[in-house]
Order: sequence, then structure tokens, then C-alpha cells
Amino acid sequence: MKVISSQWSGDGKTVFYVALCAMLFARCLPAEAQQLKKIPRIGYLTVPSFSANMARVEAFRQGLRELGYIEGKNVVIEWRSADGKVERQDELAAELVRLKVDLIVTSGPTMTRSAKDASATIPIVMAQDTDPVGNGFVASLARPGANITGLSILSPELSGKQLELLKEIIPKLSRVAVIGNSNEPANAKILKEIELAAGPLRVQPQPVDVLSPKDIPIGLRAANKAHADALVVLASAVLADHRKEVANLALKSRLPAVYPESRWCDDGGLMSYGTSLIDLSRRAATYVDKILKGTKPADLPVEQPKKFEFVINLKAAKQIGLTIPPNVLARADRVIR
Repeated sequence: MKVISSQWSGDGKTVFYVALCAMLFARCLPAEAQQLKKIPRIGYLTVPSFSANMARVEAFRQGLRELGYIEGKNVVIEWRSADGKVERQDELAAELVRLKVDLIVTSGPTMTRSAKDASATIPIVMAQDTDPVGNGFVASLARPGANITGLSILSPELSGKQLELLKEIIPKLSRVAVIGNSNEPANAKILKEIELAAGPLRVQPQPVDVLSPKDIPIGLRAANKAHADALVVLASAVLADHRKEVANLALKSRLPAVYPESRWCDDGGLMSYGTSLIDLSRRAATYVDKILKGTKPADLPVEQPKKFEFVINLKAAKQIGLTIPPNVLARADRVIR
């Protein structure tokens, strides 16, 4: 009978160690794969500068944190701002596509259009849009149908409410300059809504087009020349980046003005009534979360605004010698004194 030696040969040891290493490597694969899991990359596209848009940016970050996403740890965000130069947004959208981001968040309609033109496949989340169906971004609010979804600020009653508030603080109101950018996709529709609301109030709206920052002082002079009693300032990327300039010019002209959101009052404006864009920016993070977890944008309904804000700046009122009626003050969500 042949006796098997207890001493392994060199070849036997080699085979054993190779087999052992292969087994250990196979066991480690799931852990290694988990460690090497791809970190999602988000593109964020805005026309206003980040300094002018900081509150919304921070609200978006907060929304992500609430869902467990920490920038630089388990998510990368490619921030892109056109610094108020609308002509740069197409270039920035194309840059995000080249970076192969997993999705793009847009802070307004013109940015959404640039992102849409840049890619028909990368998911796009609208942090806010004036009219997603009318702008051609989605087939319907309930079933978007393509690669775009998000949040809408479409609230037809807002324009009428803004005029009513001006009429309450200026009973003799007859002419109102409506300042906006005709290149903004929803402006024509908003102007029609203002005209409908103006009739019963016996107010004549006068559109003033502001296409670039240099048009701001020209627009205010045009409002004065037309003997406007007050201003309605529409949402616009160009105007939003120059809020202080617009508010200061309105005050110097002693023109009461109502603005589309509360940031304008923080920067010296008299009064604002509109959708809370801070709330929408925070809620945009929920869309990001669902898309990163596999839900298609086409299956995520576009949501409507849930929070509205009415803010009054009494410092501005005092500067132009205007007294705000107590019943109007009582309805304000916030009063700056």
C-alpha cells in the first residue's frame, strides 16, 4: 500500500493558495462593488447668479439632506449659473449633458427649455414653471409623458390678487405698468390674465418690456412717462438678478409696486404676493430622489404650488409716504418694519 506523505509538494501548496485567494476574492466582491457604487451626479441650471438665488439653492440642498443626500459624500452637484445672462443658458445646458449628469434641475422655464433642447433622454426636474403644458414641456400635469417633470407655479388668480392689493392701498389707482420680459414663455398668458382682472377694478394695465439689465432704468422711465400709479413686476430671470436696482428705482419714482415673491421685499421692495419659490425648491428634491431610485419622469405627475406668501415692507411704504391700511397689514404673512 502506497503511503501518502504528510508533506505537501511545492506545486500542491501553490494550487491551495491560489484556490484560497480566489475564494476570498469572490467573497469580497459584493463589499467591493458596494464601495465602488456610482455616486449620482446632479446638474443644477439657473440664469440668476447664485448670490441672487441663494435662498432657493439652500432650500434645494435642505430638501436633499432631509432625504439623506449629502453633497460631496453620496451625491455630486454640478452648479451652473448664467449670472443673469440669458444667452449663456444653452451653452451651460450642453455642458451638463457632456458631463453625463444623471439628471438636471432647472430653476425656471427658460432654463428648462435649454435643458430640453440639449437632451431628450436625461431626466429634467423643473423646480418651478409658469405653465408646463403651455410651454410644451409636458403632455399633461398628471402624465408628463417624456423626460421632464417637476413643479408648476401656474395660479391664474395670482395676477388678479396682486391688482386687488394695489387697489386696496391706492383707492384711486387707474394706471398700472406691468414690467416683465416678453421672452419669458408665460408672459403673454399672464398679461391676458392681468387684463381680465383689470376690467372690474377699472384699472388700465400698460406693458413695459425689459429684455436685458440695461432696459431696467428705461422701463421705469417709460412707466413714469405713461403716468403709471403703480407697478406690477412679473417673474423674470433678468429682473430677479437686479432686484435691488428695480426696487430702488421704483422707490425713487415714488411708485408703489407689487412683486412676484418675497425676496423682492427683503431687497427693498414694497409688497409681494405669490408662490413660495423656497418651498418649491425644497420639494424639487423629492423628484430627484424618486428619479435616482428608478422612477421615470414620465410617470411622476407635475405638482401644483401649496404655499403662497404675502409680504409687506413698511420701510419702503414710509419712504414713498404711503400708508398701508390696517386690514391689509393684518393679512400679511410677514411685515418688514
